[in-house]
Amino acid sequence: MTHDNLCFLNGEFLPLAEARVPVLDRGFIFGDGIYEVVPVYGRRLFRFDEHLARLNRSLAKLRLPQPATREQWLERCRQLVAARPEDDQVVYIQVTRGVAPRDHVMPANPVPTVFMMSNPLKPATPEQRHAGVACVTARDFRWERGDIKSTSLLGNVLARQISADHGATETIMFRDGWLTEAAASNVWIVHEGALLGPPRSEHVLEGIRVELLRELCEDCGIAYNLKPISEAEVRAADEVLLSSATKEVLPVTRIDGEPVGHGALRGKPGPVYARLFEAYQHAKRTMSI
Repeated sequence: MTHDNLCFLNGEFLPLAEARVPVLDRGFIFGDGIYEVVPVYGRRLFRFDEHLARLNRSLAKLRLPQPATREQWLERCRQLVAARPEDDQVVYIQVTRGVAPRDHVMPANPVPTVFMMSNPLKPATPEQRHAGVACVTARDFRWERGDIKSTSLLGNVLARQISADHGATETIMFRDGWLTEAAASNVWIVHEGALLGPPRSEHVLEGIRVELLRELCEDCGIAYNLKPISEAEVRAADEVLLSSATKEVLPVTRIDGEPVGHGALRGKPGPVYARLFEAYQHAKRTMSI
């Protein structure tokens, strides 16, 4: 049966409006869980194995058991995609520690709650790609384990609201003067033709596009490096880019009201973005299953 609001919950496919989770689920009480978002292009899952590998890393860091095999995850994703009318979607996967009496200590032998749904993909608009987007900056006030894709997202919600309040697309964050990431995106700069991003650490989520952009840079002959990036370097960059499952790669042309870049390209999307965007479109056609 096709149902454009179908979801998966604890072994059962059912209409989203009928899905229920007990109030003592630790995902509800503590935000004790992890999630993944897998983009879908032309009804094919993009970088599925990379997303599943990150889900496995997050599970391990939270001491959560793996509740399904690769084949089970893949089949569930495909069933949810098939139930929607849109060709381009995003599949959301969430695993919590499950139901237990409220206690900060992790229960022994948890039975995870597994929830999945798919929604239409909302890509960047042609205007955003043509003119770029505005961002604001803020101190990174979130917890220290940004490397876990946790459902405990209050810090990210507060950070994203800062940009929403200013009519901006994202909030770029700095910890002790060094770039970490944005509220819901990885952040990159271009300096002298090279793409630079923050190094892997517990403060930064290892975005699936981190490795993807390394591969695309290699294919395009663009220098690539992960290194500490200061706030001053971001503000002086030739280009600034965002990357995420839904944004793909997106140019930032204003930060805190000031144009990004130099010379004739000041305040405009730059050439490295243009090359990476085209390479990304090719990847979507060749790296999906």
